[in-house]
Amino acid sequence: NVRDCRFYNFLAERCAWGGLHNFGLLFVTVILPGGKMIYRREIDGLRAVAVVPVILFHAGLTLFGGGYVGVDVFFVISGYLITSILIGELEQGNFSITHFYERRARRILPALFFVMLCCIPFAWMWMLPSEFKHFSQSIVAVVFFASNILFWCEDGYFSAAAELKPLLHTWSLAVEEQYYLLFPIVLLHSWRFGRRRVFWLVCVIAAISFTASEWGWQNKPSANFYLAPTRAWELLVGSICAFWLSSREQRPNNWLSLAGLALIVFAIFYFDDATPFPSVYALAPVLGTALIIVFGGTGTWTAKVLSMRGFVGIGLISYSAYLWHQPLFAFARIRSILEPSPYLMAALAVLSLSMGYFSWRFIEKPFRNNQASILPTGRAVFSATVPVAAVFVAVGLAGHFGDGFAQRGASKVDLARFDERLNTNRGLSIDCGSEFNSSPNCYTSKSPNVLVWGDSYAMHLVQGIIASEPKIKLQQHTISSCSPILGISQFDPPDGLTLQWARKCIAFNDSVLNWLKNNKSVEIVILSSPFSGITDGAILARNERIYNSSDTVLVRRALIDTANKIRAQGARVVIVSPTPFSGKDNGLCVARASFVGAPPEICNFPLNVNSNAFSFLQTVNDQVPVYWLTDIMCSRGQCDAMRGNVFLYRDGGHLSKEGSVYLGKNFSWMEQFRAIAR
Repeated sequence: NVRDCRFYNFLAERCAWGGLHNFGLLFVTVILPGGKMIYRREIDGLRAVAVVPVILFHAGLTLFGGGYVGVDVFFVISGYLITSILIGELEQGNFSITHFYERRARRILPALFFVMLCCIPFAWMWMLPSEFKHFSQSIVAVVFFASNILFWCEDGYFSAAAELKPLLHTWSLAVEEQYYLLFPIVLLHSWRFGRRRVFWLVCVIAAISFTASEWGWQNKPSANFYLAPTRAWELLVGSICAFWLSSREQRPNNWLSLAGLALIVFAIFYFDDATPFPSVYALAPVLGTALIIVFGGTGTWTAKVLSMRGFVGIGLISYSAYLWHQPLFAFARIRSILEPSPYLMAALAVLSLSMGYFSWRFIEKPFRNNQASILPTGRAVFSATVPVAAVFVAVGLAGHFGDGFAQRGASKVDLARFDERLNTNRGLSIDCGSEFNSSPNCYTSKSPNVLVWGDSYAMHLVQGIIASEPKIKLQQHTISSCSPILGISQFDPPDGLTLQWARKCIAFNDSVLNWLKNNKSVEIVILSSPFSGITDGAILARNERIYNSSDTVLVRRALIDTANKIRAQGARVVIVSPTPFSGKDNGLCVARASFVGAPPEICNFPLNVNSNAFSFLQTVNDQVPVYWLTDIMCSRGQCDAMRGNVFLYRDGGHLSKEGSVYLGKNFSWMEQFRAIAR
C-alpha cells in the first residue's frame, strides 16, 4: 500500500535521512479519514525522546532518574500505530490475523534473535554459574515472550542485581506481544458492533487496567511493574488516540502538544526509582505522549522540534538501539568486577546507538518488506522462526539443567560453594524466614536459652553462633526485612513492602514477644537488623499512623522499649550490628574476581560508619549494648570481603554461610555476646 501511495515520492524526498525513509514510511504511516495515508515524521522523533532517556538511565546517569518512562512512551506509540493499521484494514475488509503476526515477526524477531545470539559467548566467558543459569532461563522466556513473568518472579527492576541481567529489557517486548496476542482478536470479533461501541469498549478496558495498576503498586508492586494487565492501559491510550484520529481530521495545537512534551520531560528528570510505578504518576508520560500524537501535527512547535534530523534518525533505529543497550551495560558491569567508570558507560551508550544503526541496516531492513525480504512470504517467515527459536530454547534448557556449567570456573576456584542455591544463608532452615514458625526446623532444643530475633541480618548470624558453641540451645524467629522493634514497621512500596506487609511485620514481632513470655528458659535474646529500612523510609505504627523515618526519636524509643519488654521476661539483650557496607555486592565481587583471575583484594573497601543505621545504633548503645561487626571485619579503616579463601559475604551485606561460621568460630561470638548482654 505504501508503495502505491501517490504521495510516496513527494514524501520520500522530504523525509529521507541517511537513506532511512523506507523504514519511517512503513511504520509511521497513518491512515486518516477517507483512507489517505500520511507519514508522521514527528512520531519517529518522539521515539528518540523515548529511547535516549532509557539508555542514559540504565547507564547510571542520575540526572535521568526517570528515564525508564521512555518505555511508557513506547507503549503509547506502539498502541497508536498498530491500532491505526488495524482500523484501516478492518474498514477496508482485508484484515488477516496471519498477516498481522507475520508483520510482527518481521518487525521484532530478526534483530532480537541476533542480539541474543551475540550475548551467548560473552555470557559463557564472563558469567558465574548461577548467573549463566539465570541467563539461560531468560533466553527461553524471551523466545516465548514471557520474560516479564520470569523477571517478576526474580528481583525487582530497580535492584542492583537487575543491572547484571543482559536481557532484562525484553520484559517490555513481552508485554507488547502478550497485548498483541489478544488485542487484534478482540478488535476483529467486536468490530461488527460498530466503531463507536468498540471505541468505548477500549476505553472501559483501559480504565479497568489503570485501576488495577493503581491498586497494584500499593499491594503487588513487582507484578504491577512487569505484567501486562496493569500495563495494558498505556497501550490502550495509544489505541484510543488511533480511534480518535481515524474518525476526524487532526487539529494541531501548539500549546497542548507542547504541554505533552513538557509532561514527558518532567517525568524523565523528576521521577526516580522511588516513584511508585506504574501508577497515577505514569499519567505524565502516557498523557504527554497522547497529547503529542493527537495535537502535535505538522506545523506545531513540538512537531518542528521532533522532526529535526537528529531526533528522526535516532527514532528510526530506536528499536535496535533499545535491544543493544542493556546487554552492553550488563556485560560491562559483569566484566569490570567493580562499577565501570561513567566515561565507559557514556561510551557504551553511544555504542548502543551505533550498534542500533548496524542492526537496523543489516538485520532489520533485509527482513522488512515482503518482496525485497530475505524471507519473501509469510510461510518462509514462520518456517524460519520455528527452528531458530528451537535452537535458542535448547541452549537455554541446557544452561538451566546444567546448572550454569559450573565446570567453566572449576580450574580457578571452587565456585560451587558460592552458588546462591547452596549459599543462601537463612540460618537453621529456609522455613525460618517468612513467617512466625515454631517448627523443629527453627530450634536446636525445645527448651532454648538463646533466641535469635530479627530479619535476614539475624538469619545470617545463626551459623556463626552455632559454630562458636556447637551444643547451644537456640531458637530462631526471623522474617526478612522486618526489624525486631515492637509496634512499628518499615514499608516501602517500590521495594514490595506494602502497608499490608508492614501490618504483618508488626504482628510477627508481637508473636515473638508472646512466645518469649511462654518460654522462660531463654537467657539471652540476640537482636539484629541493618535498621536501614526503618531509618531511611516510611514507618507504619501500630495505631496505623504513618511517620517519616527521620523521626529517629520514635524509632529509638521503640527499640529501647522492646529491649525493656524482653528484660521483663527475665532475659538479657544484645544487638549485633549490620556488617560493614560498601555500596556494592561484596560477595559477587569476590567470586567474579576469582573467576577471572583478579586479586580478591580488589573487593576490599574503606570503612564507613556514617550511615543512618550505624548512627542510629550509636544512639541506643548506652541503653542496649551493641556488638559491632566492624570491629572484627575491618582494621585500619579497611574492611575485608574475603579472609584467606573464605568468602565473608554472599551479597552486598549478608554473610555467607562459611563467612558466618568463620567469624563466629574465630571470634567466639557467644562468649562475646554473653559478656556484654544486659
